[in-house]
Amino acid sequence: MEEKQKKVRKYNVGKTSSRTMRTASLDTITGLYERFCNYKQTEGMAIRTLKDYKSHFHYLMKFLEDEDISRKEITRDLFREYISWMLYEQGLSPVTVNIRIRTLRAFLRFCYKEDYIQHPIHEDLKILRTPQDLIESFTIEEIRMLLSVINKESYTGFRDALIIQFLLDTMVRVSELVAIKKENVQLNDGFIKLEAIETKTRRARLIPLSVRTIAILKEYLKETKEFESEYLFLTYEGKSLSADTVRWSLRQIGEAAGITNKRVSPHTFRHTGALMYIMNGGDPFSLQKILGHTHMNMVRKYIQMTDMDVKEQHNVFSPLNRIF
Repeated sequence: MEEKQKKVRKYNVGKTSSRTMRTASLDTITGLYERFCNYKQTEGMAIRTLKDYKSHFHYLMKFLEDEDISRKEITRDLFREYISWMLYEQGLSPVTVNIRIRTLRAFLRFCYKEDYIQHPIHEDLKILRTPQDLIESFTIEEIRMLLSVINKESYTGFRDALIIQFLLDTMVRVSELVAIKKENVQLNDGFIKLEAIETKTRRARLIPLSVRTIAILKEYLKETKEFESEYLFLTYEGKSLSADTVRWSLRQIGEAAGITNKRVSPHTFRHTGALMYIMNGGDPFSLQKILGHTHMNMVRKYIQMTDMDVKEQHNVFSPLNRIF
């Protein structure tokens, strides 16, 4: 049945093969997408986001079997079939499909506003419903287990333990972590400055540091003083640390600690820090600023609590505690 549906697809038309978007005409979807990406670039969109946009377009071209289509063939039904193809022929999860739908909506909104297409197709492409799964986070005991297996007498062990505590305290993304320069460290004021060019939202922000993190950072800066690198987190040879190296190190620590039921990753520490911030009495508005989110709905996802978290909070804040 699926094979038959693939054969009768009507949108594999056009005679201009287009694997790149460099010289495409604005009368074709590849040309329009190139114009769209250029427009986003002038808006200051992060390089990694632009790469994602282009990756999503190549996936659309796979659906079109690398055949370009004209502006007239950009229709609502085309993209509805594309969504169906991703779900049922490619077996992608609704979460993954939604990521590509959001990119499509941005592209089609641009085309409509610029009068390249006549109908607001983006309004008809709805985000798919997905299960509201809890975002993974670590328990206090799991964090202690992770720290306990690290040999802090070695440089890499000391650095990795600092990174874990830094991720929990600041809740920065791993891309932001590895981009921090020594000049961005303001220990006297108790802040780390994140440059706008290195953040996902392209906005600079100041991240407060706890007293404990400041003390460990001072010790770490003494350890790395001999290195001439401008970056804060360094390899054993004094070179800037990559995001992949951080991810690999955390996975190794997780395996050594025997934590196999959840991902030991920078993002899980970010989730954990956000949840513990709220559990410790922090307010969601200051948390939103620390996380660097422009909308509160993302903060809500980060602070989803498990049943045990809710029970613990209830034990502390039950109205009966004030009565009796």
